[in-house]
Amino acid sequence: MSRIDDLPPLREVLAAHELNARKALGQNFLLDLNLTQKIARTAGALEGAHVVEVGPGPGGLTRAILSLGVRKLTVIERDSRCLPALHEIAAHYPDRLEIIEGDALTVDYAALAGGQPIRVIANLPYNVGTQLLVNWLLPDDWPPYWQSLTLMFQKEVAQRIVAEPGSAHYGRLGVLAGWRTEARIAFDVPPQAFTPPPKVTSSVVHLAPRTQPIAVTASALEKITQAAFGQRRKMLRQSLKGLGGEALLEKAGIDPTRRAETLSVAEFCALATAL
Repeated sequence: MSRIDDLPPLREVLAAHELNARKALGQNFLLDLNLTQKIARTAGALEGAHVVEVGPGPGGLTRAILSLGVRKLTVIERDSRCLPALHEIAAHYPDRLEIIEGDALTVDYAALAGGQPIRVIANLPYNVGTQLLVNWLLPDDWPPYWQSLTLMFQKEVAQRIVAEPGSAHYGRLGVLAGWRTEARIAFDVPPQAFTPPPKVTSSVVHLAPRTQPIAVTASALEKITQAAFGQRRKMLRQSLKGLGGEALLEKAGIDPTRRAETLSVAEFCALATAL
């Protein structure tokens, strides 16, 4: 494995700090620095950028991002056991690594950005990844405070993010991501790349914000997609009964006998507007 910096190999870092991945925190550590650099490069040219990373763990992806010339990297880590390893990286890259100990779900990312666009790059903890993505997709102001999201998920979740209408994976996540972003799966990562290896393949997803998504309120679209996909096997006149049912569908110009997975993002937006 080629070296990207003069810091010790990650396996030595894990041993020195007695770090083991905790299932309760959704942790799976990436130790191959060539792979972490490939993930970082998926975000595009990073020189001079401000990047935010969630769940850096012992810092494999952190080191890859810093090696590509970012102006500033802010990492958010909940596990205090990982902080000494991260501080060693900070000492190697003076004034470029900011370490925040805390819960990524409670961080004010817009405030962190400080009016300048940030890029988010993360091997997300499995147990909070989807909720974090939804939070990033639904800020009130658009274009958002982030310039791009380059995120690793379980492959099944990644397929839901990029899913098209009519496909088996299409659901609420695909509608929300399709509404406000252009999303693509960059590449898959096999289980054996992680320590410990998870039971599933992972995928790196890159999302770029649409400059002018259809103008609807996020809360209305959330309500519509939750109701429609909450009973996805039922006709829309039934699944949307609590939100107006046939009257709502007529207002949006949609056949009440259709099912949720057949609707395009634009049709979901029409329903949100009617609501």
